[in-house]
Amino acid sequence: MPSPFPGMDPFLETQEWEDFHTRLMTAFSDRLSPTVEPDYLIRVERRVYVERVGEEPETMRRADIAVIAVDSGPATGILSQTPGTIAVECDLPMPIERFETYLVVRERETMAVVTVIELLSPSNKRRGGDGRREYLTKRREFLASKSHLVELDLLRGGVRLPMSGSLPPGDFYAIVSRANRRPRCEVYAWTLRDKLPPIPIPLKRGDADAVVPLQEVFDTVYQRARYDLSVKYDAPLEPPLSDVELQWVKELTGRVKIS
Repeated sequence: MPSPFPGMDPFLETQEWEDFHTRLMTAFSDRLSPTVEPDYLIRVERRVYVERVGEEPETMRRADIAVIAVDSGPATGILSQTPGTIAVECDLPMPIERFETYLVVRERETMAVVTVIELLSPSNKRRGGDGRREYLTKRREFLASKSHLVELDLLRGGVRLPMSGSLPPGDFYAIVSRANRRPRCEVYAWTLRDKLPPIPIPLKRGDADAVVPLQEVFDTVYQRARYDLSVKYDAPLEPPLSDVELQWVKELTGRVKIS
């Protein structure tokens, strides 16, 4: 079954994002490749980094305590106790290895990178996080190169990418940075109620843009993955919607428990 939404499905953001990210990048590549062959090749590449979770001061102040049962007494969570000391179980912040896929358009003859296509992940938009620092470092490298950069932000939550000036109103964005026009870029913005737009993919000078119908790609991914069987449409959305948007989502999904 198709998604109940006309465009981007916001419930994927917190429930199926890792799977969706990989599938969308692959489907995007499959849709783009026939339009640029034989002069260009599309390759799926991967970025790996370690994200430290829960080390920010505000997170550390909210450390969870695991209460356990002790044979010698009531379930107090106390492991041992001597005068002046109490031992309890807590959770340590453990690093998480993150894998992010992105697409690279290469000129077939030279294998030179012509265009990089990125789909942002929640970790790329987490203020102060390793994922954001890692992505912004790579972004600066791309922007300093002779390659075009296309960035897709299909996430409502998190901190938007830094821009010189304000972004137009919208829930989702595509940013097309052409190497020959920097620092100017094209910004495509749309809302939860809109279909996903076609996205231009710039190539070498003299070649027309390839155009990827993003809505068609999304529909293919959603139906092939059968997200209709896994997504819980009665779960709360993050970030929360306005009352008007919330009512619209309730009517669209046929659910009444969304908060």
